[in-house]
Amino acid sequence: MVWRGERNVDQESVLKFLLSLQMATNNKIIIITAPSGAGKTSITKHLLKTFPQLTFSISAATRHARGLEKDGVDYYFISEENFKQKIQHDEFVEWEMVYEGKYYGTLKSELERIWNLSKIPVLDIDVQGAVHVKQQYPETSLTLFIEPPSVDELKNRLKSRGTESEESVATRVSKASYELSFKEQFDKIIVNDKLHKAFEKAEQIVQSFISS
Repeated sequence: MVWRGERNVDQESVLKFLLSLQMATNNKIIIITAPSGAGKTSITKHLLKTFPQLTFSISAATRHARGLEKDGVDYYFISEENFKQKIQHDEFVEWEMVYEGKYYGTLKSELERIWNLSKIPVLDIDVQGAVHVKQQYPETSLTLFIEPPSVDELKNRLKSRGTESEESVATRVSKASYELSFKEQFDKIIVNDKLHKAFEKAEQIVQSFISS
């Protein structure tokens, strides 16, 4: 009787392991990245409206909410101390200190929340973070790199926002040039010359990924 009981426990453990393995295989992720100003946010919003299977992955941030931003909707706004504690406890899939004391990251619990809804999380994150997430989920992730037509065009787009100083634009353009060197590491590259064409290309790629 003891032997049979132990065997049942072992069988249950095996079943749980196989179930978790199946869930890990089915848990897809879409990662959209680009240099600042290339249009990744516009493409991300379009895909979220087009495909009901997708849900936006909310990032954690140590900055304060701006304007009409809401906690738990636009970002999870947390303190720098809390963020660092989560780093120590390995609670992030990826994180980065963008500026001194300003942290952004994707919580593992956020991905789990979306998967539990039987949805696919869409991550709108920077290039370094995208590389890191892709390395962790190589078999179940789709990575899209949104490329501007040229660095000069990117500079013009940043200037046209009217929210950036000359120094800020120069910094972003310099960073963009560096980030463009990583584009071949991603699954698909979409050149955002005409936004409607970029939308169509992104739709085709995502539809194929969802259906696979």
